[in-house]
Amino acid sequence: MSTPEPGAEREQSASEIFGAALGGAARRAGLDPADEGRTHKVVWSAIGGWRGILESVLPSLAFVVLFTLQPKPLILALGVSVGLAAVFTIIRLIQKSPPSAALGGLVAAAAAAGLALWTGRGEDNFVPGLVTNAVYGSALLISALIGWSLIGLAAGFLMGEGTAWRQDRRKRRAFFWLGIAWAALFFARLAVQFPLYLAGDVTALGTLKLVMGLPLFAPLIAVTWLVVRALYPRAPAHEDASAA
Repeated sequence: MSTPEPGAEREQSASEIFGAALGGAARRAGLDPADEGRTHKVVWSAIGGWRGILESVLPSLAFVVLFTLQPKPLILALGVSVGLAAVFTIIRLIQKSPPSAALGGLVAAAAAAGLALWTGRGEDNFVPGLVTNAVYGSALLISALIGWSLIGLAAGFLMGEGTAWRQDRRKRRAFFWLGIAWAALFFARLAVQFPLYLAGDVTALGTLKLVMGLPLFAPLIAVTWLVVRALYPRAPAHEDASAA
């Protein structure tokens, strides 16, 4: 009996660990295709409901509005933005709900504000978001092109088949195009927003960041969930009962 090559074992181990982490993150976000919830409920859960919308929108919106009305001193708009993110985090801690989303937003807002204060340029408040879009878009595109779609890894572990989906041509093709679609979303944001950053148009940059945020994210979440559910259809109830 031939033994697997060490490199193959390492690759499989790394993909399993990474896939399990992605699947766990998707499940915690409410994206579990094994659930019977309706599409709009799954999307609503994935974006965090009204709280998630407010946490995602209000800090950036406050910065854009205040900066447009009064660009100087810069610390005023930045302080309100970071303060709102801090309030959301504190509310989650008080209510003993998972603070990861709000905490991540707080760290990102504080880092962006720190950079903008250091340079004295309001547009630098959006640099972390630009970098994030570039990194996420590149990771999704590369993973799809090499046949290890991050969407496939997450879905595979959510559905309990690990990386076995790579042996199914239909699933590989579906996960390839889903990866391309998600990469296109991040690169589209970058293509629209980066020129505005270079031009120093803070108001337009902040406005388009909001417009290209949840309004584009939610429909793609819905499409991804529907595709994965189609690839992994649930067995009819009578079949489940007879198998018991």
